[in-house]
Amino acid sequence: MKNETDGNAGLKTRSFGTWDYLKITILVFATTALWQGMHGIILPLRVLDFVPEAEKNTALGLLISAGLILAMIVQPIIGAISDRSGFRWGRRRPFILVGFLFLLLFLPGIGLAGSYAVLFATYCFLQISSNTVQGPHQGFIPDLVPEGKRGLASGVKGFLEILGGVALLYPIAIFMDNYAIGQGGQWLWLSLVLPGAFLLVFMAVTVLTVKEQPGSDGLQFSATISGIGICLRRCLMWLQLSRLIGFIKVHRNFCWFLASRLFFFLAMAIIQRFALYFLRDVIGAADPAEAVFRFSILAVIGMLIVAYPAGRLSDKTGRKPIGFLSAILGTLGILVIILYQSYTSIMIAAGILGIATGAFSSANWALATDLVIKGKEARYLGLANMATAGAGVLAGLVGPLIDRYEAVTTGLGYQIMLVACLLFFMLGGLLLLKVKSPVNR
Repeated sequence: MKNETDGNAGLKTRSFGTWDYLKITILVFATTALWQGMHGIILPLRVLDFVPEAEKNTALGLLISAGLILAMIVQPIIGAISDRSGFRWGRRRPFILVGFLFLLLFLPGIGLAGSYAVLFATYCFLQISSNTVQGPHQGFIPDLVPEGKRGLASGVKGFLEILGGVALLYPIAIFMDNYAIGQGGQWLWLSLVLPGAFLLVFMAVTVLTVKEQPGSDGLQFSATISGIGICLRRCLMWLQLSRLIGFIKVHRNFCWFLASRLFFFLAMAIIQRFALYFLRDVIGAADPAEAVFRFSILAVIGMLIVAYPAGRLSDKTGRKPIGFLSAILGTLGILVIILYQSYTSIMIAAGILGIATGAFSSANWALATDLVIKGKEARYLGLANMATAGAGVLAGLVGPLIDRYEAVTTGLGYQIMLVACLLFFMLGGLLLLKVKSPVNR
């Protein structure tokens, strides 16, 4: 492994230009485009094909929670295995290619599903495939970017995530609104083909242009098998409460970071998860998928304004101040929705929440790259993403709560949802103060 480490160090010392930033992060554009359209529009409307109206929040929440639990398991494991692999292509790209092929294999299942159970299973396989890609991909920034430029690289990554999140929402919204009013299944298939095409293009760019230091032939098989065994043993260890407590004691600072990230993104995940139903049931939007797009585009405008400068500014001022102010701004956005429940006020809140999320994402990911342990980068960044996935899991569990209180009084379930979001933003900001930043960060 010494040769590989030395090789990557050599890559970091040469000039790191604009194209280098793009080629190691461009894949997040396509994966975010897929999941924003899937979670925000496609799945909520597909769930309505199979379950009663009064159970839709519960069904959607449990569906996405199950898939994201798998994401939490798969991503850090595959990331850790890639840390120890020694393929000729490098540590990361072979896993990216294999995961992508399975992703394309299962994507049509969302359209072919004839029952909630089949939709459920297909979505779970999609999550496994996607996180086989994403886990190793997280390792590119610490592997290849010089330390003083990781904040900038994280800003580029955040920018592409934001842009990808909205890139396909408008056509998918139009297609799925047509599908929802019974104009034919071809609209559903167009909604699935479009993100699949994006994935094909940007996966090819990543695999063909990113240059990793190749591993030696002897390491290709033995190190990978060794990595699998070590990761499986560690998974079993995590199931033991005493081991988990020990990990928290040893890595307390990183655990405060994970908790802060979890609660901030939990608030955002709840809003995103049930936005279509909220806009349809409470606000009375006639075309809820298009309303989700408008909400998202305003949020993205806010994100784009701050994502890049926040990442770069965090290199100079530190990560925590930007993250804490972002949590305060997120709280303000939720207050606007609670106090003024109109279409216009919700769109204003979308911009506020977008600014908060863009700034937090860039600064927080830069903080994650500062905190990772050398030689275990993909594993720890996988844990950081596991906190994001954990937020999605917990957000899904809010669905049964919404349905329960909506059955008591119309609108009550969604009010409880909004109050919970407000509290989670505040908690995310407060927990961030417990994190001890590395020197000069």
